[in-house]
Amino acid sequence: MRHARKVNHLGRTSPHRKAMLSNMAASLIIHKRITTTVAKAKALRTYVEPLITRSKDDTTHSRRMVFSYLQDKNAVSELFREVSAKIAERPGGYTRILRTGFRKGDAAEMCIIELVDYNENMLATKETKKATTRRSRRGTGKKTGAISSASTKASEIATKAAPAVAEVVEYATIVEETNVVEDATVVEETNVAEEQKTV
Repeated sequence: MRHARKVNHLGRTSPHRKAMLSNMAASLIIHKRITTTVAKAKALRTYVEPLITRSKDDTTHSRRMVFSYLQDKNAVSELFREVSAKIAERPGGYTRILRTGFRKGDAAEMCIIELVDYNENMLATKETKKATTRRSRRGTGKKTGAISSASTKASEIATKAAPAVAEVVEYATIVEETNVVEDATVVEETNVAEEQKTV
């Protein structure tokens, strides 16, 4: 049983695993996107997201703490200068894992892990996406609220339908009048024709 085993050892010793995650985190911060296996990406996400959160507070202490994990001056300066400014409003969830398929040699599941705020294509589609509301099939309110909302909906429908009903009524009266007029003309013509025959 694997109770309380939260760390994926990735088949490596502890120093090897820490060095690999440090290198991958530095590469992710510098390049904003890297390709790796899904297992490594999930381990990297738990490694790098606390570092990105720490970069929101630009102090000497937080820079030294991040450097102790990354061991790369360029990655630390990139993180505190550019990345922290872009993710300042985001309350977590700085990375995204996009699965890309399976590797040919060993069929390992591959993915791209990227920083969320640096993918312009996804941000553009998110802005253009229309906000939709989910509607439940079950009623989710108090009875009085449902009754009042039903009455307001009924009044809205009545006001919208009133002009259409008036048009239908006008059309119906016109049709009836024309039928009566046509019948009357036909009757008159037949009467005149009969009178001419008799004369």
